[in-house]
Amino acid sequence: MSKVKTKKMTLIQKRMRSGYLFILPWLFGFLVFYVRSLIMTVQFSFSELSMDPNVGGYALQSVGFDNFIYAFRAHATFKQILTTSIGNMLVDVPLITFFSLFMAMLLNKKFPGRFLVRAIFFLPIIFNSSAIQSAMELSEAMMSGGISTMSSELSSGASGAGAVVSIDYFVDLFMDLGLPVALLDYVMAAVQRINDIISASGVQIIIFIAALQSIPGSLYEVAKIEGATGYETFWKITFPMVMPHIITNVVYTIVDSFTESEVVTLAYNTAFKQFDYGLSSVFSLVSTIITCVILVVVVGFIQKRTFYYN
Repeated sequence: MSKVKTKKMTLIQKRMRSGYLFILPWLFGFLVFYVRSLIMTVQFSFSELSMDPNVGGYALQSVGFDNFIYAFRAHATFKQILTTSIGNMLVDVPLITFFSLFMAMLLNKKFPGRFLVRAIFFLPIIFNSSAIQSAMELSEAMMSGGISTMSSELSSGASGAGAVVSIDYFVDLFMDLGLPVALLDYVMAAVQRINDIISASGVQIIIFIAALQSIPGSLYEVAKIEGATGYETFWKITFPMVMPHIITNVVYTIVDSFTESEVVTLAYNTAFKQFDYGLSSVFSLVSTIITCVILVVVVGFIQKRTFYYN
């Protein structure tokens, strides 16, 4: 009786199987819950929803592309909010990614109090929870009178003493040095949103720290023996080795940026305050499609330049 020979799996196939098993819970939740919601959103966007108090449900009446036409032609703020959200995302994503990598490289070094410093950079994630935000907003409202008065007095005193330097001075200075106007506009937009950039970098810093700690120390030892500088070590070893994690952080940052954008707030208010579910579905659907297109373009661009270490 001949035995049936089983084909052994290669190492790559075993890793692929492990990857599929890892994402299996997410895939199950996506197919069971999200796909159905996405289909309903598309259905609502082409319909006018009306509540039926007699049966306690809702009725849909097809209106074609009327909701889309109204959103892009007649709605007062949708196009402006959508454009602003995309612009903020284009400013934030590169800065958050490279700021997170820079901070991760600093926090990965050994120094006294490293654990405390890491915890401080992770605090923005905790503060972003709804309960903490509500408590902080309440505290700010209770203290706004005294703080506002104090800040205004300090501002007036500083301006009287000639201590305040206009930002236009630095802009003119850099323009005289020949820096491109587009670069200056980008830096100015980043400076104006520095608080949001720092607050949104907690998860990315942790991912980069894990990536840096997974780099074999022998690579840095060889680079040191060969006389490589710190600049060369970063671009030849550190940066290529963390490229797969850059893709992860870019995807997370783009999705998080649109999740926290004003488009989501507009869609929520339109659905649950104005009870216009069709128009709200259009807002959600358009923002989702734009997010997916940006993800495909950005990930495809980075993927071609990514090095995977086995």
